[in-house]
Amino acid sequence: MRRRLATPLLAMLMVAAGGPLALAQKAGGTLHVSHRDNPPSASIHEEATISTVMPFMSIYNNLVVFDPKEKQDSADHIVSDLATEWAWSNGGKDLTFKLRDGVKWHDGKPFSSADVKCTWDMLKGGEDSKLRRNPRKIWYFNLKEVTVNGPSEVTFHLERPQPSLLTMLAGGHSPVYPCHVPVEQMRTKPIGTGPFKFDRLKQNESIRVVRNPDYWKKGRPYLDAIEFTIIPNRSTAVLAFTSGK
Repeated sequence: MRRRLATPLLAMLMVAAGGPLALAQKAGGTLHVSHRDNPPSASIHEEATISTVMPFMSIYNNLVVFDPKEKQDSADHIVSDLATEWAWSNGGKDLTFKLRDGVKWHDGKPFSSADVKCTWDMLKGGEDSKLRRNPRKIWYFNLKEVTVNGPSEVTFHLERPQPSLLTMLAGGHSPVYPCHVPVEQMRTKPIGTGPFKFDRLKQNESIRVVRNPDYWKKGRPYLDAIEFTIIPNRSTAVLAFTSGK
């Protein structure tokens, strides 16, 4: 089979769905994607652009995501990911999530509410935050604290009502990080709960992620791997695609 270089749009749709598009359901194979830039690191929470989100989003999961079956992202079409259900209370100032059971990080350790609290405590930018950069700290100016009620429930407490919080949590810049993994490691060898596992990053050359055989969503992902070839020049990327590379 001739290797093909997919467009970034195809890759984004595939990553959002946790597998290839509905028109290509056959399992196996490697998707080859051209990528516009060399990412500064693999740590989504420390970087600001799609150059990091696009190749590494499939390593992680969010609490919630925009429904990949919809043609356009919307606050009316948010579906569960690591959270199975959620509810507002206290006049719209508390948002509580029930978390999925049986989810494991790529290193085999169990996912729990502590990981969610740890991630957003870090993003709030307190004294204990280990982030080298925190480009979205301003997103959480209204977040007072995050509390846990056992391993499968977590609540976001706001200073005042903010319906947009759920929308922010559904975007590609809001993955849950593992508490037990140093942030320094997340920059070069990230660990997540997602459908793909980090394989390698060759600076200014390529990025490769491989299928997570223990993914909590049974039967996913369909692909064996995704390989991103870094081609900053748009014309060169288009020529590579048309020539079948």
